[in-house]
Amino acid sequence: MRIGILGAGRIAKVHARSIAAHPGASVAMIADPCEDAARELAEAHGARHTADPAEVISDPEVDAIIICSPTPLHAEQILAAAKVGKPVLCEKPIAMDTETIDKLFADLEGLDPQVMLGFNRRFDPSFAKVRRLVDGGVIGKVEQVTIISRDPAAPPREYLASSGGIFKDMTIHEFDMARFFLGDIATVFAVGQNLDPELADSGDFDGAIITLTNADGVAATITNSRHCSAGYDQRLEVFGDKATVNADNIRETTVQVSTGEATDAKDPYLDFFLERYDAAYRLELAEFIDAVENKRTPSPSLKDGAAALAIAEAAEKSARTGTPVTL
Repeated sequence: MRIGILGAGRIAKVHARSIAAHPGASVAMIADPCEDAARELAEAHGARHTADPAEVISDPEVDAIIICSPTPLHAEQILAAAKVGKPVLCEKPIAMDTETIDKLFADLEGLDPQVMLGFNRRFDPSFAKVRRLVDGGVIGKVEQVTIISRDPAAPPREYLASSGGIFKDMTIHEFDMARFFLGDIATVFAVGQNLDPELADSGDFDGAIITLTNADGVAATITNSRHCSAGYDQRLEVFGDKATVNADNIRETTVQVSTGEATDAKDPYLDFFLERYDAAYRLELAEFIDAVENKRTPSPSLKDGAAALAIAEAAEKSARTGTPVTL
């Protein structure tokens, strides 16, 4: 499968590496308005490059598209690819607001698009195993889900200014993970935090605690922070009436050191999402390619992306008003 990538930034490089490692795929073309960035990434993978994403979408030698461009461009690029019958793997979120998503769904009517959303954490081996244990009945009836996600440090202020805020940019992964275990969410209650003096005037929260419940009363609690001194803190717990299952942080090694100053000292958590979710990105790509080749709807789908964004908007409203929001 010859894959074109829209964007040549950090996440595009991750996808390009995953494509290069897949035996049934190759990087065909890279597009980025910063043509030097497109050229550099293309040359690293023996691909062509352009400054115009439309050229990649229309090129007959490109079979599928991965969208790594800024969020405001996602909907129009999904639609453009659908119009020429090309499957798409799009990074989260689909758009900055649900109105744009509603218009996209209307525009896609009759086109039968194959679109997968980049909620790569569903493919993380540890989280995926927890889901298999749930599906296998090991946990019994799921009652509570706890998700912790803390970044080692906040992204640059320029990024934060155009990110859409912590709920759409960061927590949206956790919203999808909660839906992965709870299904559709009925109520959202969020507490936003402004505790980092470096981000005090950003207009956004630097931490959040969110509680989600489904129609059956099953609850998920999400803890987010833009900083964590120990590294990239990523944990998941699913509690049921038969068992509790935990997925813990991953470290570079399993070595523990005990001295007169500390016992069972371990390596720090992996530094960032590029290392922590490397396997998840590769497995996500494999699912996308398999879905396209077998002409089935890939998962997570556009509808999953729309549902996660609706939760993000509800969380923002809840955090600003201090009241729960019903979906």
